[in-house]
Amino acid sequence: MGQTGRQLRTRTTRAMGERASSSSASTSATASTGRRAVPAPSWRDRARYLFDNSMSRGTPALIAWLTALTLVLIVVFALLTIGLGLRGDAGGSLGDEVFNALLHALDPGTVAGDAGSPWRYVLTMLVLTVGGLFIVSALIGVIAAGIDARIAELQRGRSLVLERDHTVILGWSESIFTILRELAIANESRRRPVVVVLADRDKVEMEEEIRAKVPDPRGTRIVCRSGSPMDVDDLAVSGHHAARSVILLAPSGSEDPDAEVIKTLLALTHEGGDGPRIVAEIRNPTNLEAARLVGAERTTLLDIRETVAKLVVQTSRQSGASAVYVELFDYDGDEIYFLADHELDGLTFGAAQHRFESASLIGLVGPGGSRLCPPPDTVIAGHALVLVAEDDSVLDAAGAALAPPVEAHLGETTAVDQHPGRAVMIGWNERAPLMLRELDRYAAPGSTITVLTSHGEPRVPPLEHLAVEVVRGVTTDRATLDEHVVAGLDQVIVLCYSDDLAPQAADARTLVTLLHVRDILARLDGETAVVSEMMDDRNRVLAQVADIDDVVVSGEFVSLIVTQLSEDARLEAVFAELLGADGAEIYLRPAEWYVRPGVEVAWATVVEGAVRRGEVAIGWKSDSLSETGAEFGVRVNPSKSTTLTTGPGDRVVVLAQD
Repeated sequence: MGQTGRQLRTRTTRAMGERASSSSASTSATASTGRRAVPAPSWRDRARYLFDNSMSRGTPALIAWLTALTLVLIVVFALLTIGLGLRGDAGGSLGDEVFNALLHALDPGTVAGDAGSPWRYVLTMLVLTVGGLFIVSALIGVIAAGIDARIAELQRGRSLVLERDHTVILGWSESIFTILRELAIANESRRRPVVVVLADRDKVEMEEEIRAKVPDPRGTRIVCRSGSPMDVDDLAVSGHHAARSVILLAPSGSEDPDAEVIKTLLALTHEGGDGPRIVAEIRNPTNLEAARLVGAERTTLLDIRETVAKLVVQTSRQSGASAVYVELFDYDGDEIYFLADHELDGLTFGAAQHRFESASLIGLVGPGGSRLCPPPDTVIAGHALVLVAEDDSVLDAAGAALAPPVEAHLGETTAVDQHPGRAVMIGWNERAPLMLRELDRYAAPGSTITVLTSHGEPRVPPLEHLAVEVVRGVTTDRATLDEHVVAGLDQVIVLCYSDDLAPQAADARTLVTLLHVRDILARLDGETAVVSEMMDDRNRVLAQVADIDDVVVSGEFVSLIVTQLSEDARLEAVFAELLGADGAEIYLRPAEWYVRPGVEVAWATVVEGAVRRGEVAIGWKSDSLSETGAEFGVRVNPSKSTTLTTGPGDRVVVLAQD
């Protein structure tokens, strides 16, 4: 026992020494190479790795493997049938047996036709059929899963858009529905028009909202894609390189929408070169310069804050003006067109206004840009024409208006009375200082305005002609409004508290205030112009039900302008002049200044009366037109042969320099 124990201890010690020596050698080898020794993979590991790689390719690889397995199964059983002579004398060639095995593998009912065959053959085919059932079932499952995956991918909106001459809208906000409705009208004359919407939202949700709010796209196909417009790869999905125009919306709900707009502009223009024209919304004017540096020459930037401020000021100066702006800015009715191919060179601007029966000539485009309402004696020489018309098909300058003006029916010229004005601004938001500056540019010296607000911290900018008094009060309180909405006011502007309240809450307060203001003014029997702004266009409908006119919806007007600019970039200069204090603006002036009251005249005579005053007549406002369904009793661009009789309170809508 002792000798045996010593032998065991000796063998154990020797084995431990050998392992230590081997470990030391391995450590030395690892230390010398700096890497851990890796055993070579076996052929089984390599085969499994190749199989895993092929399976990772998705549904096509799975179908290929199942197809290969089916072929192997069919060939093996065909060879067994021939080699073992299972069918006896009924056996055929290899091709016949392969086809027969294929039928048994794919169709279990084929076994029923084997009655009368040798039992070994029937049993073999039964085994083949069972194996085929497993393979076919797996194949059907793989194909179904692949189809489901493809449908899910399509629903995610990641497939590439292969369109040309389409319109691309990048981003998402409430204004997108107005833009889509306007584009649908503008595209009615196009063949197979397409609008692509790319936003960082779910594709199905976008499509459902669009179907609910734009139920009639008028033949325009709207394609939605999900992705970030700021990402170059996602942006490529929209096919913007082949687009006619790109509309870049300031995203709603973003903490810094302008930064996202500028980054998207970088993604659109980073490749340089020519591309579609871009219309981009900017909310903060301080970001305009940075956006101009990025957008280059093919980008039109729309300052939302300034645009809304100018619209409120323009429409607040006279009742019914908002209907004129809506008519000019939207595609439903009359809009602004350009005509370069004409034969009017040598005529004066005043004489050329009578060459169109169903269009109103309002300006010229020359080398220095566009100009609205130039002097009547301006000679047309190589100028393009700016006209208001229902459609470009009526822009025929070859003939003349159907009705000539009648000299005896012209009215008496009257000077415009400039007097200090009184106004009230109810509410306050970030656009209010811009509105005060615009009002100051139109105000006569000595004019005053009272700012009544319950929210915000009003900071009045330096003004030249307008004296501002800021009053704190509850703007929905009737007693407070009775104190400030008094007789003799020229205008009342009701602003929404968009900086301090949610859109619906802000619009609710605006509606309540408007109801009180309209009731107060009705009791005073005045003709004070009332204008307000709202955040949601659906609340504009409520305001109209409440018989409140001249409601400016911020998003609605901006959307109309964005759509027009996306179709024709030349409109940028025209809109800038219409909304600014410099150049020609829209006025609603007494009809007796242009034609004799109580006399039936053709619209051509009204046009001539405006020419004599250095103005352009583009419309008519009358209480009698309200009975025919005209909004606010305003009709824009009547035909020259249209007859009318002026009555008390009727006004002519004109473009004039002051």
